[in-house]
Amino acid sequence: MAPALKLLSSMAAREVLALLAAAFAATTGRRVDTEAAGGVDVARRVAAGEAVDVVVLSGQAIDNLIASGHLAAGSRVDLVKSGVAIAVRAGAPVPPLADEAAVKAAVLAAGSLAYSTGPSGVYLEKLFARWGILEQIRARIVVPPPGIPVGSLVASGAAELGFQQLSELLNVPGIRVAGPLPPPIQTITTFSGAIAANAAEPAFARALLDFLASPATAPIKERCGMSPA
Repeated sequence: MAPALKLLSSMAAREVLALLAAAFAATTGRRVDTEAAGGVDVARRVAAGEAVDVVVLSGQAIDNLIASGHLAAGSRVDLVKSGVAIAVRAGAPVPPLADEAAVKAAVLAAGSLAYSTGPSGVYLEKLFARWGILEQIRARIVVPPPGIPVGSLVASGAAELGFQQLSELLNVPGIRVAGPLPPPIQTITTFSGAIAANAAEPAFARALLDFLASPATAPIKERCGMSPA
């Protein structure tokens, strides 16, 4: 039996990639082992030379690893796009979130809030700074350790509001997705895949990427709160 391909990704794409890997295996007979971790940790592991075939991270992180020679030049394929949503603990009141002013008011009123250290978290810090409230709320920000879902902090009551990719909030028990960020302040992250420079079977890795980007995968992506790239 041929060895499994190894796919390493950030947490945001964990569920969709697990489902797509299973579909790829059913179609080709070739198993794919998927593993997800915090995006910063994934990039560090790839840069350290960990044996892997395909890596899926934010487009910028993929470009950085291609530039450093750890992912194969010309192998980037955009796979999914994902927006940020807001969650509250199950049973808690849902604040108005219809527009930018309402979201700002909800953030100011929250006793605690959490967001990831990934692309969405970087964006939110800039947004809060633009609103002029970052220093005012900084002591109330709960930063999850890498790889720990923001939703789990909301479910436990450690954070009243949680901001993260919708795909990472959809199936977390104990929370309610209150809604997406309104369009004027929404941020869309493109998650891309690329072939590792040390991939054991680049041709099969390319076949996997082509499958992950194919139109036939759109329903699974949408079910996981993402859209095709």
